[in-house]
Amino acid sequence: MTGNTTIPKVFLRAMEPEDLDYLYRIENDADLWGVGVTNVPYSRYALHDFIANATGDIYTDKQVRLMVDDETHRTVGIVDLMNFAPRHHRAEVGIVIEKQCRGRHLALAALGELHHYAYHVLHLHQLYAIVAESNTAARQLFIVNGYIHSGLLRHWLFNGEDYEDACLMQAMLLK
Repeated sequence: MTGNTTIPKVFLRAMEPEDLDYLYRIENDADLWGVGVTNVPYSRYALHDFIANATGDIYTDKQVRLMVDDETHRTVGIVDLMNFAPRHHRAEVGIVIEKQCRGRHLALAALGELHHYAYHVLHLHQLYAIVAESNTAARQLFIVNGYIHSGLLRHWLFNGEDYEDACLMQAMLLK
């Protein structure tokens, strides 16, 4: 990032029942399926059940999903900590910012807030992300947030026609 970049203020918060329509829209965006493990639509019922049954405790659920709100308290995205390994104090990061909100450095701010939460509240030592090699914007986001390219996962992602390599990005959380 350049010295002229202004990082906006974002707030991470727990999911609420009122987030159902937002989650439904994001989870059923087929354009996002290539970056995750989802390849089928989610029903409102399944998402309602997910919201209702999420304890918010990463030790119980092995994951935590937080909504990203901008400075006006409008929801603009989602961050996830998943594949939590309590013994090793690490978790995988997932992040989605709505298409119309991209380019405002909201992902940068949300990832910074997530790091603070992961280190100071959850006492994690390491976060990692698996990013398509072709997704230069996401790779740059993680690099700016202190992640290093730790490895290449050959033919890791399948887009329905071809396999794509993915980068393993890691960040050690330090004071």
